[in-house]
Amino acid sequence: MLYAVLFEDSADAGSDLRRRQIGAHLRFLEKNADRIKAAGPLQAPSSPGPVGGLWLVEAGSDEDVDALVKEDPFWPTGLRHSVRILRWSQVFRDGRKLV
Repeated sequence: MLYAVLFEDSADAGSDLRRRQIGAHLRFLEKNADRIKAAGPLQAPSSPGPVGGLWLVEAGSDEDVDALVKEDPFWPTGLRHSVRILRWSQVFRDGRKLV
């Protein structure tokens, strides 16, 4: 199954926390590249920096995705305010319908 994982960062966390943890976070993403197919920060038009993130994940269950989220070095730092794990069905890619 495919999942979209939406993270909202804590407004109180600040960019220093992200900067201190980014190396460990990127190593985690590399280590889990077989499951985390794409990942990156989200930025609001009015924000100077990231306000959250998005992952596209291939996993067997919602619980597997939740466990993966909690292994991320960003998770225990307080950077993440919330997370939404959503099942995703891709129906369009590269200008073509997939269904």
